Amino acid sequence: MFDHAAFAGHESVHHFHDREAGLRAIIAIHSTRRGPAAGGCRMWKYASSDAALTDALRLSQGMSYKNAMADLPLGGGKAVIIGDSHTEKSPELFRAFGDAVNSLAGRYWTAEDVGVSPTDMAFAAERTKYVAGLAEGAAASGDPSPVTARGVFLGVKACARQAWGDDDLSGRKVAVQGVGHVGGRVCELLAEAGATLVITDVHSDLLRSVAKATGASVVEPDAIYDQDVDIFSPNALGAILNPETLARLSCRIIAGGANNQLATPDIGDQLAERGLIYAPDYVINGGGIINVASEISGVFDADWVEQKLQRLIVTLSEVLAQAATESRGANRVADEIARRRIGEVG
Repeated sequence: MFDHAAFAGHESVHHFHDREAGLRAIIAIHSTRRGPAAGGCRMWKYASSDAALTDALRLSQGMSYKNAMADLPLGGGKAVIIGDSHTEKSPELFRAFGDAVNSLAGRYWTAEDVGVSPTDMAFAAERTKYVAGLAEGAAASGDPSPVTARGVFLGVKACARQAWGDDDLSGRKVAVQGVGHVGGRVCELLAEAGATLVITDVHSDLLRSVAKATGASVVEPDAIYDQDVDIFSPNALGAILNPETLARLSCRIIAGGANNQLATPDIGDQLAERGLIYAPDYVINGGGIINVASEISGVFDADWVEQKLQRLIVTLSEVLAQAATESRGANRVADEIARRRIGEVG
């Protein structure tokens, strides 16, 4: 474990197995220096247990940085459940997951992520109070993905200001990878702003629905990298910016809600060398965790969430400006700021 390439100094990593419920889960806690670790639960049919562990570790570290960049009193953690979210869900599985979360006695707060819904989290909440993103309850606000999507949209506009001097997206062509809870709403906001969309997803029903609502063109998943566009917006899974895909991209801006978009940090350096503007994922997609943080406080405050979201976009703009001035990857700039903020507390 300690020699794992993605270990990154995690405080603890927990494996849970409930044979009767079918639960195989990993909860990674990267840091609690700013407060209890917080991050969503992802359910995915991983190719191997090591792939699940790698994802949990990388996502957990990303949550530490995300929470720091959003200036939240939270550390970073993440949960992954190994399984097919379309065929292997059950109330018993999520109740068992709730027991797992509860065993950590408040060191980790969970919410929904890819493959997990507020309904699933409600079953977990039967067994633990350390759940956010619920549809019902004293501080509940439901699925945080719309706030994530709004933050991504505002972040795209911030990138446009950096690239072209204004944030008018009318007539801009955007390739959107992934049109689920976050990506689908991003598409709607972009279309409302006058952008022309090219979209893809592995789920054809989602594609048809979003295309009908936004007038978007549809391409096969692998073809999304080859589109001649102004903006590429990844809103699916991670590591999609790698040597193979980087060579195929034809855009000025990369800005989307997916986590861990860079396969390796040096990809950010290569983006900067090519003159591409890259919005570090854990900065631009921080809207959802801001929403969750308000729930965790015990009293949901929509005005506080909006103020924090607006401040986050200012932080993103500052990162982009510094990266341009220093001619280096925006991810390097953001990493330094995040590490400094984590180190300043505790």
